[in-house]
Amino acid sequence: MSTQPRKATTVDVSQIVVQRGNVMRVLTSWFLIAVLAAGATGCVGDQVNYKVDMVAPSEFLLGPEDVLNVTIWKNQDLSREVVVRPDGMISMPLVGDIQATGLTANLLAKRIAERLTEYLASPIVFVQVKDVNSYFIYVMGEVAKPGKYSLKSYANVMQGISLAGGFTPYAKKNKIKVLRVMADGSSGKHQMEIPVQYDEILKGNAVPGNFFLRIGDVIVVP
Repeated sequence: MSTQPRKATTVDVSQIVVQRGNVMRVLTSWFLIAVLAAGATGCVGDQVNYKVDMVAPSEFLLGPEDVLNVTIWKNQDLSREVVVRPDGMISMPLVGDIQATGLTANLLAKRIAERLTEYLASPIVFVQVKDVNSYFIYVMGEVAKPGKYSLKSYANVMQGISLAGGFTPYAKKNKIKVLRVMADGSSGKHQMEIPVQYDEILKGNAVPGNFFLRIGDVIVVP
């Protein structure tokens, strides 16, 4: 019997992709225990000097499995549809592999054009995101439908909780946390904990407020 995992489906923010049932709830419980244990042992990174996006980023940051249309102006033979590989690279004629993950479409187009100058005179490159497959978040703990949600557009904290069906009666709404993995330069990565005070968000008094979620963010509702 094949053991290959099923490919996740991506949807709009108004839709969800979630695994349900007893197995998912057991995994959620273990995940929540691990998260709380990490916080108790001091593994969580800086909890004060965090940076958040209060408005949706103007340009999408590319990630694995995103589908792109790369057009080389007046050179159809070099233009093609490509998929960002798990290693974050795409492959293009003449220039070979190019890093795509973490770049905007415009910046990727610039990088491709720079590489093509070795072969073409003043190349003009356009990159269009055809299908977003890399943006996902997790919502765990005391929500109606905990799980992993794959989205087509950026979502903020309130939208993430809404996707998970809202709170259970036992949720501690002013003790919500968003866990985010941050790059630490040459030293690797660390986990940052961002507090979310739900009642204060509704009043408009929360700091940092109803910020937008990044790829892989985990909303934990104790």
